[in-house]
Amino acid sequence: MKLGKYLRKYWYLYIFAIICLLFYEGLDMVAPQVAKSLVDDVIMGGNVSLLPGLLGILLVVGVGRVISGYGREFTFDRVSFRCATDIRKNFMSHIQKLGVDFFDRTNTGEIMSRVTEDVDQVQGAFGFIGMLAIQIVLHTGLVLFFMFRISWKLTLFPLVALPICGVLAIVLEKKLDKVYDDISEENAKMNTVTEENLAGVRVVKAFAREKFEIAKFLGHNRTYYDLNMKMTMEWVRYDPVFHLVTRLLPLSSILFGGILVIRQEITLGELSAFVGYCENAVWPMEMLGWIANSIASAIASKKKLDKFYKEIPSIGDASESKADENFEFKSLEFEHVSLTIGEKEILKDISFKLKAGESLGIMGATGSGKTSIINMILRFYDPNEGTIRINGTDIREMPVEQVRRCFATVMQDVFLFSDTIAENVRLGRKSSITADEIDKALADSCAKEFVSKLADGTETIIGERGVGLSGGQKQRISMARAFAKHAPVLILDDATSALDMETERKVQQNLNAVRGSSKIIVAHRISSLRRSDEIIVLENGRIIERGDHDSLMKADGYYRQTYEAQYGDMLDDASEADVQTA
Repeated sequence: MKLGKYLRKYWYLYIFAIICLLFYEGLDMVAPQVAKSLVDDVIMGGNVSLLPGLLGILLVVGVGRVISGYGREFTFDRVSFRCATDIRKNFMSHIQKLGVDFFDRTNTGEIMSRVTEDVDQVQGAFGFIGMLAIQIVLHTGLVLFFMFRISWKLTLFPLVALPICGVLAIVLEKKLDKVYDDISEENAKMNTVTEENLAGVRVVKAFAREKFEIAKFLGHNRTYYDLNMKMTMEWVRYDPVFHLVTRLLPLSSILFGGILVIRQEITLGELSAFVGYCENAVWPMEMLGWIANSIASAIASKKKLDKFYKEIPSIGDASESKADENFEFKSLEFEHVSLTIGEKEILKDISFKLKAGESLGIMGATGSGKTSIINMILRFYDPNEGTIRINGTDIREMPVEQVRRCFATVMQDVFLFSDTIAENVRLGRKSSITADEIDKALADSCAKEFVSKLADGTETIIGERGVGLSGGQKQRISMARAFAKHAPVLILDDATSALDMETERKVQQNLNAVRGSSKIIVAHRISSLRRSDEIIVLENGRIIERGDHDSLMKADGYYRQTYEAQYGDMLDDASEADVQTA
């Protein structure tokens, strides 16, 4: 992440803020000069006529500092918030481009920590912290200049004190850098534990694991506390030194400045001005430690963000052309496709062809690779061997958006957004879907009956991840979402597992009534697959059987065994009835 591009984007605002800062600092240098004139000319010299003018100057200085100070802080804050907004937008855009494999190995809590706490820390570097750093440099330079003009001898004291504070600040920053890195990591872990507990609160309660989960959270919380205390110990070790130096500087200036006044090397008014400048030099030294602390935090956060920016999307979008709105789906083909993730072989030598208007059934035991085929169709993963083609073109040579527009998917793990039912249904066609199409999709998925009974109908806001709905209700809304997209190919990944037999039968009837749409149906139930034009049976990532329902029943293999296991009682009853009739 290059911070320079954000600075360049808002360079005009930064220039205005720095101009305000220059006015603010310039006016700040005037007050000690007025104090010098009050002492030397008015008090010591008896020239009272200068008093109204000097008081007027102090009034102008006060008003000017208020106006320029407001412009300075408001502009720096405005720029920092704009930069933070841009950083979050770019960060989320980058995250969205990353492949599913990235999310498989990265905790949600860690991503949340980066996009919230870490961006906030970097924002400080653009805003208040950055402003103070610039102001300290400018302020210190001006103060030393005016001090030197009054007495180079007295200026030796701040010239010695300032480098000491600077070195201490650098040492402190380096010590805190590692601590902040550890704090950021632990914060991500704690967020992950919290997110998992909140998302799975029903499972936790169902298994009475509240105490265990609390203990797990408290372990991370304790580590987080220890790391923050470690940071505090480093801070308090150096902070008193800063305060000691800042207290000794004005005191030494008064003592040695008094000697110079007695020797008549400087006037009393000049000493008053010098002490005023000393007071002005004190606060930058007091702030150095805090600035070092904040900069160390910002640097640690930037490193965390950079780690994510180094992630390269595993799924490249090779084609620079945009998705064709009039694209016509003709076929989907797997040609000797194999997939290996890490060292685990997921799929091996998978081949099939689905033409427009046809249906493909996929079945197999849990872990046989059914969902992996769907993930590859959607280009969540690319094959290690073989080719996947749409209309004869390798999908790696097509825009990713074009590939995914071909499919409307009902995922095995149903996810609903915390929004209205209507908004969840129109997800695939946000800008073009009508209310009538939403109603039809709900009717086709057998969801309209229960939706119409809700107080606000389709405008009912459902809870996070569909909380408040049964598993079957969530599946039906998910199916409605897929139906409403009107994609050329409908993918149902175990989409009716939570439905009762009667509702499943109605949904199947509605699916069969859909003409011109291709279907890929992943299921364990034979009732969901038997009408498919072709059925493939997977075992350990390989196709062990293929054909239509009738041919697979004759083959007397896994498919027939599954059929008999699911319909055994019905077959026994039918055989017994035939015997009694005979």
